[in-house]
Amino acid sequence: MTADRVLMLRRRVDRTRRIGRIAHRDLAEYVQAYRLVYAATGARVVIDSSKHASLAWCLAASGVDVHVVHVVRDPRAVAYSWGRAVARPEDGRPMTRWGPARTALHWTAQNAALELLARRGARVTTVRYEDLLAAPERTLTGLVRALGLAAVPELPFVDGQTAWLGPSHTVSGNPMRFHVGRVELRRDDAWTTGLGAGERRLVDALTWPLRARYGYSGVTG
Repeated sequence: MTADRVLMLRRRVDRTRRIGRIAHRDLAEYVQAYRLVYAATGARVVIDSSKHASLAWCLAASGVDVHVVHVVRDPRAVAYSWGRAVARPEDGRPMTRWGPARTALHWTAQNAALELLARRGARVTTVRYEDLLAAPERTLTGLVRALGLAAVPELPFVDGQTAWLGPSHTVSGNPMRFHVGRVELRRDDAWTTGLGAGERRLVDALTWPLRARYGYSGVTG
């Protein structure tokens, strides 16, 4: 199967708006591409860092043994992040920027889709960004146990508020994904002063009540 074929199938099948009718005629062929990649690793567990809820729906609907780790962050922080000007590390061109309304609607759609997937019986474990940064080892240890990966997990790459990152195969994305070596884990709350009052009210309105469900009803989440 060629990359062009997979991209074409993705446009047909793997879209948030198609979640309600996920049983597309091309679903099996599309998911087979993922099965082949996963099998080629030879690993018992494969961590797929894809971010869209629609892929989780595709895999779960096709019988792939999936356990979704649902990482959620305060939508106001997400809106502020998407609005910043950031250069791509691979070529210096500006990364895509979204306004607060589009970001808020996307945040709501993605999180609602994963909530619905869990109600359909899929295994979904939710982790808040803020909890992870407050207690990295405890949060990751709990996650490893929730995934059934180890009775007493060892996390040699985390030491207190410090993480040690090795080389990856990332070819594009946020510059922080290219960092190798020591990383200090600290919460970024720049949005509390950087996001305008009007923008904050707009995001608040478009993300309620999921925002409150995840504990983001206060000023700093």
